[in-house]
Amino acid sequence: MTSPRTKSRNAPQGPSPFRVEAGALPPEKFSDPNWTAKGERRASVPQTALETLWFNTGTLCNLACATCYIESSPTNDALVYISAGHVAEYLDEIAAKQIPTREIGFTGGEPFMNPEFVRILTDTLGRGFDALVLSNAMKPMRRHEAALLDLRERFGGKLTIRVSLDHHTQAGHEGERGPQSWEQGLNGLQWLSDNGFDIAVAGRMLPGESMDEARGGYARLFAEARITIDAHDPVQLVLFPEMDATKDIAEITVDCWSILGQNPADIMCATSRMVVHRKGEAAPRVAACTLIPYDDGFDMGATLEEASQDVSLNHPHCARFCVLGGANCSA
Repeated sequence: MTSPRTKSRNAPQGPSPFRVEAGALPPEKFSDPNWTAKGERRASVPQTALETLWFNTGTLCNLACATCYIESSPTNDALVYISAGHVAEYLDEIAAKQIPTREIGFTGGEPFMNPEFVRILTDTLGRGFDALVLSNAMKPMRRHEAALLDLRERFGGKLTIRVSLDHHTQAGHEGERGPQSWEQGLNGLQWLSDNGFDIAVAGRMLPGESMDEARGGYARLFAEARITIDAHDPVQLVLFPEMDATKDIAEITVDCWSILGQNPADIMCATSRMVVHRKGEAAPRVAACTLIPYDDGFDMGATLEEASQDVSLNHPHCARFCVLGGANCSA
């Protein structure tokens, strides 16, 4: 399944400053769920426990970023707004099957554009889950200030809002997200900080920028803006690796676990799944992870029980983001 991509008037005017520098992906790679292009057994990840369940609230967004992995934009509704009723059905399944899920994550698109999102978030928190919301903290979020203040008062630290601030400079951020996105996003983050919300930031590093340089830059920004985030805490400031499914990357074989000194239980899909409602489908489905919502090979079924099967690492994002990048979207 592919999704349409239409640029908004606020979209970046040139290539993203965060683009992946690599050659084109050879077509023979990631073409078989069991074997690599070299004929080696492809690695897979068993589900150990469903600790985090993500809901994609819909791909519609107020921005059209240059390298959005899910192609969110003001016109892309390839993933339609998920309803409060459908979310409740999955939360009911967690309760009925006694699935040990601690955290419910929400991503988009921009979650606050979903007209039922506040209702969804209230239901989630009322059931006792931790909730993690990924937002750009711009106008769609700000329209719900009163409701958010009420949720913070009622549920305190059970609610975390992670704001996407792509770089610690305006030029870097707007090079990805477009003009006028810096001030609005930063103001939204300041509002959350000033009002005592549990907050985090999702950021990125420019090519050639070290981890220390990036964290130092964000630390200066947070100090100047009086934002209560410790830039050196990897939970409060998450620096994600870049993704581009068209660029070359090594395939992950069963031998890579020992070669890299990694445990498959530490990979994101060992402990999480994402519910998506694809346009044209009668009901939501469960995808293997937050990164690959359109690929039929990562459709795991209609229920959480069906989705507890092993995940074959048959996509460039599995290698670049999760195994080699060591990243995880949850808190």
